[in-house]
Amino acid sequence: MDLGLRGCAAIVGGASSGMGRAIARRLAEEGCNVTLLARRRELLDEAVAEISKLTDGGRARAVAGDSTAPADLTRTVEETMQEFGRIDIVVNNTGGPTAGDFGDLDDEDWGRAVELTLLSAIRLTRLALPALRQSGRGRVVNLTSMAVKEINDGLLLSNALRPAVTGWAKHLSREEGPHGITVNSIAPGYIDTDRLRYLYSTGSTPDEDRRRDEQSIPLRRFGAPEEIASAAAFLCSTEAAYITGVTLLVDGGLTRGLLS
Repeated sequence: MDLGLRGCAAIVGGASSGMGRAIARRLAEEGCNVTLLARRRELLDEAVAEISKLTDGGRARAVAGDSTAPADLTRTVEETMQEFGRIDIVVNNTGGPTAGDFGDLDDEDWGRAVELTLLSAIRLTRLALPALRQSGRGRVVNLTSMAVKEINDGLLLSNALRPAVTGWAKHLSREEGPHGITVNSIAPGYIDTDRLRYLYSTGSTPDEDRRRDEQSIPLRRFGAPEEIASAAAFLCSTEAAYITGVTLLVDGGLTRGLLS
């Protein structure tokens, strides 16, 4: 299937590893030019080198920056326009906020989480919006969490702020629909990433906890970052031009809600 991504340009956040890196590669495989944004320069350079080896893929460039720093987001948009002359896709993705329950978190924790989880997406999208409108087929895809459907124990900040991203995205989809821009979110379940492995490592029985959680998933396994990437590529494609304002749950059937 031709996803209609050849010659487009995308910005992908959190692209040095995990789901962000897999999305950047998947878009490039479809012929999309990609700017990879993340803090870790060495890993970013590795990802760009990996994409550059694709025989028929798009070009890639790395921007080392912090998604919570407005100046870095401005630089990302400016460098993408200079390099590719357009922006058709923005994938808002960052690392998850600090784990903890209500008594574990102070004002600074909440402030950092708002900057990381919510404001980074709002700021990057706002900066890219003129180019997305000019594109005529703009796509905004936000990576959230299954916490927007069903809360996760011990992850209060994610439970509170991922739904905030969903509310903003739904509103934006209605505002930007007349400009041909779609705004959607992906809510991953248990995806085998460095963050998930870290969260398990903080428990007293990580291997046992992991096996227990795998068995609670109807498909009996964790998802792979590449499976999130395929979902993102579809939402960015011309095949998904009439899908907007939705949250796509990719969790192997874990969430029990009837409308999930």
